[in-house]
Amino acid sequence: MKRREFIKKVTAATLATAVSPYLLKGAPLPQAGGGPHIVFVAFAGGVRQQESVLQRYLTDSQGLTGSAYEGNIMYNMLNGASPTDKIVYGTNPSSGLAGSQPIPQILSQSIQSQGTLFKEVEAAGVGHYSGLVSLMTGSKFVNQGLRQRPAMPTIFEYARKFMNLQATETWFIGNGIGNSTPLLNHSNHPNFGVNYGANFLSPSVTFGSEGDEHIQFAKSYHPDEELGKIYEMQEFLNNAYNLESRDFGGIENTIDEKHDIKKFIREMFMKKNAGAIAHPPINDNNDLRTIGYTCEVLKWFKPKITVVNLNDVDTGHGDFTGYLSNLHRADHGVGHLWNYIQTQIPEMAGNTYLIACPEHGRNLEPNSVLDANDWLAYDHSDLNSTRIFSMLAGPGVDANLTVGSEANPIGDISDCVLTMAEILGIKSQVQAEGLVSSDGLSFFDRI
Repeated sequence: MKRREFIKKVTAATLATAVSPYLLKGAPLPQAGGGPHIVFVAFAGGVRQQESVLQRYLTDSQGLTGSAYEGNIMYNMLNGASPTDKIVYGTNPSSGLAGSQPIPQILSQSIQSQGTLFKEVEAAGVGHYSGLVSLMTGSKFVNQGLRQRPAMPTIFEYARKFMNLQATETWFIGNGIGNSTPLLNHSNHPNFGVNYGANFLSPSVTFGSEGDEHIQFAKSYHPDEELGKIYEMQEFLNNAYNLESRDFGGIENTIDEKHDIKKFIREMFMKKNAGAIAHPPINDNNDLRTIGYTCEVLKWFKPKITVVNLNDVDTGHGDFTGYLSNLHRADHGVGHLWNYIQTQIPEMAGNTYLIACPEHGRNLEPNSVLDANDWLAYDHSDLNSTRIFSMLAGPGVDANLTVGSEANPIGDISDCVLTMAEILGIKSQVQAEGLVSSDGLSFFDRI
């Protein structure tokens, strides 16, 4: 779809909400002027093409032949029938056959059928960090080590600078604080940086055991009368311990935003203790619980841009069965997220775009590690690991369209940032900075 056609379709979709009570089954009307919003899923931690979009399940990985061992284990996101034999990726039924019951599909129509799938896209490299940096910046300049901020601006910085957004209108939801995850909410680029960064939240830490111990019952300070005392103490500690030389990624929220974040955190602890967090129906891994808190962030703040990082499939290095299980769960989480937006957040229903893309793939050949099922595992270091997919759904996006194939790859990992920039109306400003990859185009330019 060309940009002019995209704008026409978005306009038509917006006008249609004025006369149609529902955009999707059960989805309420969006509020006027609420969009566009973008939810970007950095989909898992190394997703092999063969088990995902190619739907080969055990045929290419474990040498099992026959149609029963092929099929789609991501049916909220992708079209296609499921495998029928050696099912290991589901839940644990009372029969004791671990994982033999697939998780029921959430969406009546897959995201592929609602939007556009780019089936063969080129990744920036074969490492988690290089891939995540490219997803966030649209740049493949990733010659930097772990625990360093991106050298090029993130989509958060572009959006906040060119759209004058507040910090609480942009969020990065991390699945933990290991490696470089907390550093992806802004770059160290001199023309952008922390002043345009997104708020970072790691639910597994904030609402995990550490949060239970240190945050849940912390004193609440009045924003007008008592915060000054806290800032004085912060300044003293910074000076006393030379903390200004360390990068804590301090995002500048306004006083009102800080107060709102405090109220949100307090509310989340109450909901957590009541078992009322908006988790997916199955929430037995960290990715799914992260998705649940992402739903809560969306409902509370209605951000313009929200990025959520998933990586539980990184068990693929040594546990192929666990990799399949977590891939199935990541799909379950994305299905729940998309359904929650459309049915539980009226201000975002019908004016939100969902983008999903892995940071890299996995190897064509296995390593020598066997799991409990005697199945071989896969690392990420060869050309097959540079093969990924992307998908886009939202108003004005062509439905049930597949672009590219194994024989005809179309797309680049850097396309995600330019696509978000186009949706937000800042594509020309982003390109004018000259900091995104020369290989990148928006998805709409690719079609």
